[in-house]
Amino acid sequence: MPEEDVIGRVRDIENKVVILRDRIFVTDQNMIEEYRSINLQLKNINNEMKGIKADLTKVKQTIRHMITEVEAFARKDDLKVLERYINLWNPLHFTTEKEVKLLIDKSLKDKGNAPANN
Repeated sequence: MPEEDVIGRVRDIENKVVILRDRIFVTDQNMIEEYRSINLQLKNINNEMKGIKADLTKVKQTIRHMITEVEAFARKDDLKVLERYINLWNPLHFTTEKEVKLLIDKSLKDKGNAPANN
């Protein structure tokens, strides 16, 4: 019977080896699937990062453009100087050529002279 015990033990060990081999195979398959999944996720993340970098570059360019545009705006001091000149000249009191001719004609008429017709 000792031979039968040894053969039985060998069969048990062989069965355990087969079971362990199957487990290792399943584990390997799971690891390969997980690796592929992680690789796909990394590719997606890299693509998203490229898009974000492109968007960030566009935003930076837009901000730079806005800064150059804002620098071209008139400053408060410049506007105050213009306001002073406008108030000094007071263009609302300017008269047109027609108004001046009418005033001259009226003045001449009041003095008794006839207006010159042009």
